[in-house]
Amino acid sequence: MSRPTQDDQAPRPAHAAAQPPTRHIGTRQIVAVRGNALELREDRVVGEAPLEIRAAGPGQDPVAVAVTMRTPGHEDELALGFLRSEGLIDGSEVESTEGGDPGTLNQPDDTIIVRLSRPFDDSLVAERHFTATASCGICGKASIDEVAIRTDPLPEGPVVTRDIVLALPAMLRAAQRAFDETGGLHAAALFSPVGELIVIREDVGRHNALDKVIGSQLLAGELPLHDRILMVSGRVSFEIVQKAAVSGVPIICAVSAPSDLAIETAEQLGVTLVGFLRGDGFNVYSHDRRIDLRDLTGWG
Repeated sequence: MSRPTQDDQAPRPAHAAAQPPTRHIGTRQIVAVRGNALELREDRVVGEAPLEIRAAGPGQDPVAVAVTMRTPGHEDELALGFLRSEGLIDGSEVESTEGGDPGTLNQPDDTIIVRLSRPFDDSLVAERHFTATASCGICGKASIDEVAIRTDPLPEGPVVTRDIVLALPAMLRAAQRAFDETGGLHAAALFSPVGELIVIREDVGRHNALDKVIGSQLLAGELPLHDRILMVSGRVSFEIVQKAAVSGVPIICAVSAPSDLAIETAEQLGVTLVGFLRGDGFNVYSHDRRIDLRDLTGWG
């Protein structure tokens, strides 16, 4: 299967209708002050709305799994990426996705129902106590050991050159369409080991952007993501490392700092974690074998 090469071209199965972004950018009247000048004008602002994720097997009533604040658009990818990265589905059992009932809901795309070919175990939802927000993701949940149980071993490679790593922030920024208009979105993107952009998604929540990326690749039949580099626009939390590892990503790069728990998780799960990727420098916090630094060390 060919791989998607830009953000809106990930192939989808016939049962999953394309859902182009809606309400993801709006306009507001503002007072703009610049020095001694004042101007009344319209400004572009990023959209934010709740999304309720539900799941159902054959003959089951949909089970409410989580509510997350997100940027509207790519709801099916967000729901599938969330369910997969949280270990609630493996992806093969997904039959279709659908929005809420337009006859009863003012915004039917604020609900997404994932239909499965097997029964959905709602006891998992009660055990996990999901509480999602755009700022911090899922709070107060799985320990690192629990995530490790759900994560298959990562491969030794790929090995990425220093030049490719240094080029990732500029490539990510160049592909951030909505950020150019609003300045208010996080981004997550997958790259090949030679720097080819595979897919990018934006959202007010960094974890949502990553779930959308994972969901797009689940729909494309590309999981696990063993030969991919994840680049994120903000800091790296435990959530980001957990979701990346569960989906098989071996290398995470970020323009900002990782938390101590993110580093500990990356070390335990075998993930290469790169932070403070800016200008001509970066820090490697774990498993540096995947970053080729021989031009600096003189080794090999």
